[in-house]
Order: sequence, then C-alpha cells, then structure tokens
Amino acid sequence: MQKLILIFVSLLLAGSGYSQSLKKYPLGKSGCYAYFLCNPGEFALDKSPDSSEVYTGECTKDSVAYGAICVKLKDKIDDLKNSEDVLVAYLDYLKTSLKITSAAGYGKGHRLKEKENTRGIIDYWQDSDGLHWKVKGWTDGKYITVLYVYSSREVPETKANAFLNSLLFAGM
Repeated sequence: MQKLILIFVSLLLAGSGYSQSLKKYPLGKSGCYAYFLCNPGEFALDKSPDSSEVYTGECTKDSVAYGAICVKLKDKIDDLKNSEDVLVAYLDYLKTSLKITSAAGYGKGHRLKEKENTRGIIDYWQDSDGLHWKVKGWTDGKYITVLYVYSSREVPETKANAFLNSLLFAGM
C-alpha cells in the first residue's frame, strides 16, 4: 500500500513539472527522511538540554529556503496529546529564536501519510526581516520534526506543500 501511495505522489508531482528536483535525503543519522527540492548537505547534530539529538539542515533553490529540524527524543512520549503539546511548545520556542513577528495561528489535526499515530501542526509566519515562512511540525512521540520553507516573496504553495508533507519517520 505504501508503495502505491509513493507511486501516486510521484505521478502527481510529475505533472507539476518539478518532480525531477525532488529527492529523498536523510535527516542526519536520525532515521528520518524528507524529500527536498535542493541538496541540504550534511545535517548538523546538536544535543538538547535533555540529551535528545537535534539534527538541522537547510538549502536554497530559486530564492526559497527549505529546511528541517529533527529532534530524536531521548525519552519517547507515549501519549500523542502530550507529544502534540511538546510540539506546540517547540514551535513557540522557534518563533522566539527566529524572531517571528506575526503568525496566522496553529492549524492542528494533520496526520502524516494518514497514520493515526502521528500529529501535525501547520502555521504561516513572518519574521523581523520581512521573510515569509510556512512551517509544518510533526510528531509520533519518538520524534519532533519541523519542516519549513521561507522566502522574501510569498511562499510557493505547491512546492512548499510537497516538501512539508514529505517527512518519513524512521520505519515508515
């Protein structure tokens, strides 16, 4: 079934004219992957205060940046509601550290690849430099991952959505 979904997504993207530029990249050594429109290169690894592994990477194509922050949690969060709350707290932290000055507001209820054991949150931001952001955070209780797109112009929705929904948690 998963192969059929991947084939379907590939066919959809082929019709939109940029399928050849979408390529699967590992998010460091986290075990997760995402399909980028450019090569993010080697992901940096840091440790959070609780010793969770934090992988970060970013690349730019046609004046649009595509990036990922993947936190491999040291301790799994068994309750998905609690995991979603941690994701919200992490997005709030990112808004402060990225100097976000306005936000549309969190849109909850998303599921990654229709998997009920995942939760996703989307938002649109603008930062102090006037950059436009579209972010989508994902969690399955083992990972907190934020994929983001930003640009000085409006975010290209079709390409952004293909990227923001491309995350594959370890084992998917």
